[in-house]
Amino acid sequence: MQETRTVPAGPGPDVGNLTQFEYLALNSPLNIADAHARQELTAGQARIIDDLPNLFLKAAELPVEEVEREAHRAYFGLLGQHSYPGDDGRVLACYSSSVAMEILARSLAGAMSSVALIHPTFDNIPDILRGVGLDLVPVAEERLGEDDLDDVLGSVGCVFVTTPNNPTGRVLSEEGLSRLAGQCAERDLVLALDTSFRGFDPAGHYDHYRVLRDSGCRWVVIEDTGKLWPTLDLKVGWLVTAADLGLPVAKIYSDILLGVSPMVLALVQRFSEDAADGGLADLHRFVAENRAVVREGLAGVPGIHFPDPHSRASVERVHVGARSALEVWSSLRDHNVYVLPCQKFHWANPPEGNSTLRIALARSAAPLGEATRALRSVLLAR
Repeated sequence: MQETRTVPAGPGPDVGNLTQFEYLALNSPLNIADAHARQELTAGQARIIDDLPNLFLKAAELPVEEVEREAHRAYFGLLGQHSYPGDDGRVLACYSSSVAMEILARSLAGAMSSVALIHPTFDNIPDILRGVGLDLVPVAEERLGEDDLDDVLGSVGCVFVTTPNNPTGRVLSEEGLSRLAGQCAERDLVLALDTSFRGFDPAGHYDHYRVLRDSGCRWVVIEDTGKLWPTLDLKVGWLVTAADLGLPVAKIYSDILLGVSPMVLALVQRFSEDAADGGLADLHRFVAENRAVVREGLAGVPGIHFPDPHSRASVERVHVGARSALEVWSSLRDHNVYVLPCQKFHWANPPEGNSTLRIALARSAAPLGEATRALRSVLLAR
């Protein structure tokens, strides 16, 4: 008997969250909603999957510490993060970046009452922070690293930035990170970064850990392997901390989990090595080609434009003009096509996202093309 998956009730304009929208899409072949990697394996990745029995044996035979060390050495090195603190237990492996986020949020809640958070960004971040009782102060992504934030920093204990940002793809530059970290150091604030989409944009491959170390600020970085490779959500989220952070991250981590599977760590190592051997460049070309499929497929539709022309992230925003994004989403659902309406990304002012959709690009060409054609048809009909 085929198993039936139960999903939460459908979201409405004023209830639910983005993950609930994504749940609804999981069983559709035309799911371009969630940003998890769902494209076909490359030839190199397929060879790794064929070698899973040997990976399992390696993970079983070696000390967990050695497997984990080799995994994060391959991953961090791939993305230019050569100054990460790999030798003193400050790289904590989690099941996902959301678990890392929960651990960080609980750590922050005991030390402060409010956090400055980038706006817009994926809504599980504000939801998790608010869920532990923290008050949030929105900071427009355009200001981060560019302006002095005296009007914000005096009232918070932490500044939280997603870079590259989701859904805009905006990257906090090396100069911008240095400036922001310096402001945090002056005020003894924690600077937290979520870098889950870093792998897609070389502009984000400068050594963040060197910049953070040299700034003298207290910092936390959340890393995530889950967006890059189609591993059926076998992934690792790493929670990396400054030596002088002064928060009970390690204790709260131990309250929640012991560690992640060495098998998954071994898989991450192999996929990172394949990416370093040309796979990452192939992924960048793949995402760029899919972005072109969407932009060209919607060309000429009245009122449509793309707010993030320079984004290299694996998502693409589409502004649908005077149309309601939620109504477009509902019409697409009749075609079994799923995207994300963007209201919830604008967690401090949802109406800002009323006319914007987010499309996931980490998909095989055929379903992405079919979904884009359906979107064009729906937009032309409205």
